[in-house]
Amino acid sequence: MRDESSESPNVTKLLVAWGKGDREAFDRLMPQVQQELHRIADHYMAAERSEHDLQATALINEAYLRLVEWKDVRWADRAHFFGMAANMMRRVLVDHARRRDRAKRGGDAIHVSLVEAAHVPTPERADVLALDAALDQLEKLDVRKSRIVEMRFFGGLRLEETAEALNISVATVRRDWSLARAWLFRELKQNVS
Repeated sequence: MRDESSESPNVTKLLVAWGKGDREAFDRLMPQVQQELHRIADHYMAAERSEHDLQATALINEAYLRLVEWKDVRWADRAHFFGMAANMMRRVLVDHARRRDRAKRGGDAIHVSLVEAAHVPTPERADVLALDAALDQLEKLDVRKSRIVEMRFFGGLRLEETAEALNISVATVRRDWSLARAWLFRELKQNVS
């Protein structure tokens, strides 16, 4: 378990300064949050195919480049930042998967008849695009549950951190997390069938 008591005030202070436009605060913040960003990225990459061509460090770098572009963000605290970083990493993976799929459909793609395609086994894991589509659908139904999934599943935040970031009780996070997982499981299972 990580010791957040000594780092949280400084991280929060740097987040507030960065949100007010202090570029140097962002540069001082990154080394302090690097280990946690790696943990989040590793968590994401563990759910990907073993032959995935994007590495955890590249995922962090791409998310970093996108975060740098944010201006006037009012960061509540470190949990809010890590929740948004997790969301940004999810977006990077989705964009990467979409580019990969576009590349598969064009140029040097191998054309297969429908008869041949019927015998291709489907992957056992839901791919990132299917999960992203399901999360987008969940967000339309219940924004809070969608944010909880992003923070817990993708960000690896604990129940307490998620509750703090969303300003709700741990019991609410636990209940919504359970309901959201069941809903996503059902949606992904239906899309595979």
